[in-house]
Amino acid sequence: MATCTICGDELHPERSEKYDTCTKPACRARGARAIRIASVGVNKAADQFVVLDERTEREMAKGRFKKEPEAAGMPRRRPRTPTAHASASVTELVPTSSVRPSRPRWSPAQERLALTYRAMGMTPEQIANKLGVSPYLVTQILLKASAQGRR
Repeated sequence: MATCTICGDELHPERSEKYDTCTKPACRARGARAIRIASVGVNKAADQFVVLDERTEREMAKGRFKKEPEAAGMPRRRPRTPTAHASASVTELVPTSSVRPSRPRWSPAQERLALTYRAMGMTPEQIANKLGVSPYLVTQILLKASAQGRR
């Protein structure tokens, strides 16, 4: 049977598969060790971290986590600046959308029912259960109706 390396007590067989210390707070505190972590990639969505051990230190030394420079010979794009005489003669075009306006996400009947249920004192969750829609949509219906003066 395996024993704790700090206090010498017997370890449970399942614990001894992964750990060499027991679960006593004194043994855990004495056997704990800090893990070094390195940030290897940062972008707008999420940071990327790795545990800094011998293998990752070797990979970092080889340049695995280094930011790749632009390829040689690739010209950098510069924003085009129009010349002074050209900008005076060209009218600025405003882009138009070809998308049709979206239809309302609820019917007038749903709006009337939601207002009636609210007047009865029901919560948006209860109204949503009655109408078969989400509480968010009920809140949107009620907000729009109150903004338009319908209570």
